[in-house]
Amino acid sequence: MTAFVESCVETVAGSAHKLDRRTKGRLRATRLLRMLATKKNVLVTAHIHPDPDALASALALTYLLRAKLPQTPVALSFKGMVGGGMNETFAKLSNIDYVPWDDSKLGQYDAIILLDCQPAFAYSPLPEGVSPMGVIDHHRSRGRKPTCGFCDVRVDVGATSSVIFSYFMELETPIPRDLGATLLYAIESDLAGAAGAPGELDNLALSSLTLIADPRLLYRMRYVNLPATYYGAFYRGLGHAHVYGDAVMSHLDQIDSLEQPAVIADFLLRLEKINWCLVTAVFGGKLVLSLRTNSSKQTAADVMTSLLRNLGEGGGHRTKAGGAIVLESGTQAEIERKRNILRRRYLRILGIRQAAGSKLVH
Repeated sequence: MTAFVESCVETVAGSAHKLDRRTKGRLRATRLLRMLATKKNVLVTAHIHPDPDALASALALTYLLRAKLPQTPVALSFKGMVGGGMNETFAKLSNIDYVPWDDSKLGQYDAIILLDCQPAFAYSPLPEGVSPMGVIDHHRSRGRKPTCGFCDVRVDVGATSSVIFSYFMELETPIPRDLGATLLYAIESDLAGAAGAPGELDNLALSSLTLIADPRLLYRMRYVNLPATYYGAFYRGLGHAHVYGDAVMSHLDQIDSLEQPAVIADFLLRLEKINWCLVTAVFGGKLVLSLRTNSSKQTAADVMTSLLRNLGEGGGHRTKAGGAIVLESGTQAEIERKRNILRRRYLRILGIRQAAGSKLVH
C-alpha cells in the first residue's frame, strides 16, 4: 500500500472514529437485527418507481440482513417501473434480483422494511391498511412522524444509502466491491445538483466507498448509453425553460421515465445566478414535479408543500423535492391550466414579481 493510499485510509478511519463517538449508544442496526431475529418472512422495499438511492439502499440492506440473519428469508421487491434510461442500466449493472410486486401477497410477510420513503408519502408502495415494521429514510415527514417498531429517519443525511452504509459500519461488516460501487453511485446521484446537501455521514460514506468500490463497474454506471428520448427531454427542457429573477421553470411534456425531470432540474439549477428550478412533465396520467434549490432561506420540501396545496401530493428535503398532480382528462388545456396555477404560486412563494419571464434559449 502506498503512502498516499495509507493516508487516505487513515483520514477515513479518523472520520469514522469521530462519527462513531458522536453516535455512541445509537445502535440502530443492532436493534433492527434484534427485532427481525424472530421473524419468519421479511420484505424489503422502497418507493414506487425507485431511483438509484432507493434501489441501492434496498439492495444493500437485503444483502446485510441475509448475511446477519441467514435463517430468515428476506425478499426484495419494488412496485412500479424500474427503468427508462440511467436507472434501468444502473439496476442491470447492480445485478438487483427482486421478486415481482403483488399487493395480494403482502400478508405473507410478518415484517416489511420501507426505505427512502414513508407510509404517508404519495409514492409509498404500501396499500392502505398495510403498515411497515421499519422505516429507513432521509426525507422530512409531513405532519407526524411515521409510527412503527423501527424508525430511522435522518433529515440531515443526503441519501438513504448513506444510512445503510452506517449499518455496515456499526456491524463491522465488509462491503463487497460491486456493492460498494452501487452504493457510491447512488449517493452521488442523490446528491447531484443539491448544493451543500452532503452531511457528515454522506461525506464519510463517499470517501470510504471510494476506497472500496470496483472502479470499472463504477465507471460503467457513471457513463451509460442513453436512449434518444433522453435527448428529446433535454431539448424540450431547455426550449421550454423560462427565467424569472433567480428562478427557472420548464416543462418536458410526455416522458417515459420519472428520472428525466429530476435530471433536467439538476442541470438547470447550475445556471449562473439561479437559486430555484421547477420542472414539470406528464407521466402515467399525472403532472409530475421536480424542484431543486441551493437557497438557504426556504426548503424545497416547504415550497413543494405550498405549491401542491389542494392540487396534489409531494415532499422532499432541504434542497430537493418532488410531487404529482392527478390529471382528470389529461388534455393539453388541463395541463396548461394547472401549470399556470403552479407558476403563479411558484413566483408568489419566492417573492418574484417578474411574471412574464424570459426564455432561456432563443
